[in-house]
Amino acid sequence: MNDYPIRRIIFASGLGTMIEWYDFYIFGSLAVVMSKMMFPASTNAAAMIKTWAVFATGFIVRPFGAIVFGRVGDLVGRKYAFLVTLTIMGLSTFLIGTLPTYATIGVLAPILLLALRLLQGLALGGEYGGAAVYVAEHVPDNKRGYYTSFIQITATLGLFVSLGVVLAVKKSMSEAAFNQWGWRVPFLLSLILVAISFYIRSQMKESPLFTAIKSQGRSSLAPLRESFGNWANFKIVLLVLLGATAGQGVVWYTGQFYALSFLQTTMKIDLTTASIIVAAALLLGMPFFVVFGALSDRIGRLKIMMAGNLVAALTYIPIYHLMKSYGDPKHPNVPMLVLLVFVQVLYVTMVYGPIAAFLIEAFPARIRYTSFSLPYHLGNGWFGGTLPLIAGLMVERTGNIYSGLYWSIGVALMTFIVGSVALSESHRTRIWDEAQEAVPIPVRSE
Repeated sequence: MNDYPIRRIIFASGLGTMIEWYDFYIFGSLAVVMSKMMFPASTNAAAMIKTWAVFATGFIVRPFGAIVFGRVGDLVGRKYAFLVTLTIMGLSTFLIGTLPTYATIGVLAPILLLALRLLQGLALGGEYGGAAVYVAEHVPDNKRGYYTSFIQITATLGLFVSLGVVLAVKKSMSEAAFNQWGWRVPFLLSLILVAISFYIRSQMKESPLFTAIKSQGRSSLAPLRESFGNWANFKIVLLVLLGATAGQGVVWYTGQFYALSFLQTTMKIDLTTASIIVAAALLLGMPFFVVFGALSDRIGRLKIMMAGNLVAALTYIPIYHLMKSYGDPKHPNVPMLVLLVFVQVLYVTMVYGPIAAFLIEAFPARIRYTSFSLPYHLGNGWFGGTLPLIAGLMVERTGNIYSGLYWSIGVALMTFIVGSVALSESHRTRIWDEAQEAVPIPVRSE
């Protein structure tokens, strides 16, 4: 089926994806510090909202990156596409670390920051789908959920590593030095990590399944038209977006990024303690991506993902009330806060662990990269990635510190309803039969 051990394939794909997530999330991990560096002096809340707005732009453009690089991946190959995205992401992140501040160049600072953030979003829009598809097209049908779940870990691992690097740099210098120039170090380190990953990935061969269909002349010559100009396939894209990836996106960003922001901005817990709380919860939760990915090979992807959306929507408000009760800024109950964030990370593993395999099974190989990437990045970028901005605006407008959760709850419930009604299990799909026959798509007949 392939010339490389699967561990090497997963390592090469996962390392690059983890580094791209690290690059993307360093921005969020340092949002509080950067808001003071890149925007004019104003209230902390206003500066944070502006920073989250720039943060959100990286998510908003991700679907466009999915279209551009998805097309490249279906026309030229999976490997070429994710080598290009890795390069763009690494250079953009490095350059953020070199930017002058608002105090130095004025309004040009946030403008340049925005431009680099847009490049990050475009790159990540093409990266994740390529890595997931590349792994899936190397592994057996009956273990697709298990093997692709290792790629799912990379997003959380990237956030974990970003938090770890931030803490290590912060501990190595005074707070004044960190706020003045130390915050740049995590961005600058990206160049070294990307160079290592690029070398490892460049040694890998193209996906054997893509190579097979291309050699037979069955690869798509117009993946965009086949993916979105064909109503039957475009309908799948819409249903997968509303019934799977939108809820997954908000659950992911609530359980990790919104939790980190809530600890710092609402509960007034310092950056170091808040980062330790979230990092500990992430470390405890990461094995469950594989647990639920493997379980989805046995009982189905949809059952697990829908359960994660539903339980998250029903419990977010009580969880955040408990967080507030244990969050004395001077003496926070760290073990309890770790537990409460861990519960949210567990929801993340339920909705995210099986989803790569589910999306891969939804679309044929000839247009898989393009069709897979768009609903994933719309769900994660537009529904999930805008969460910090939407939540911040809702809290500021209503004065209710829990109102930011309403968006997450509403989207998760929508996904539970649409997914339960319109989608069906896909874990028995055999993508290795695609060279001979069409692959069924996981939507119920009308």
